[in-house]
Amino acid sequence: MPIREALQIALDRGADLVEVAPSAKPPVCRIMDYGKFKFEQSKRDKDARKKQKVITIKEVKMRPNIEDHDFDVKTKNARKFLTSGDKVKFTIMFRGREITHPELGMKLCEKFAADLADISTVEKIPKVEGKNMVMILLPKIENND
Repeated sequence: MPIREALQIALDRGADLVEVAPSAKPPVCRIMDYGKFKFEQSKRDKDARKKQKVITIKEVKMRPNIEDHDFDVKTKNARKFLTSGDKVKFTIMFRGREITHPELGMKLCEKFAADLADISTVEKIPKVEGKNMVMILLPKIENND
């Protein structure tokens, strides 16, 4: 249909002629109320933004020679972060010559991941970055079917 004819039909109906697929041969147009379409689209986008959850990363820092009680306290805090839906960045800070024994940090990371295995999964395995060893945990997603 010629463009002029389609425009005339749209004007007669009090609507707009909107190009839907410009790359098609021939281009495809639709007769619709464009203002209403934009309003409904913005409402859908707003509802989608309301429903999405922003995931933040909480950090838990330790030293390789941490005592058991202190480790338990840090693990409890990480558990609280994971149950509220946040990711946890687990950092072990090495000072001085401690960096020559990364196996101590690795053992601590494995213990931390094992303690939180019921509510989390390891997203990023432990890796030495400078003087720190970093591991990222994310909360498990429960299916309520």
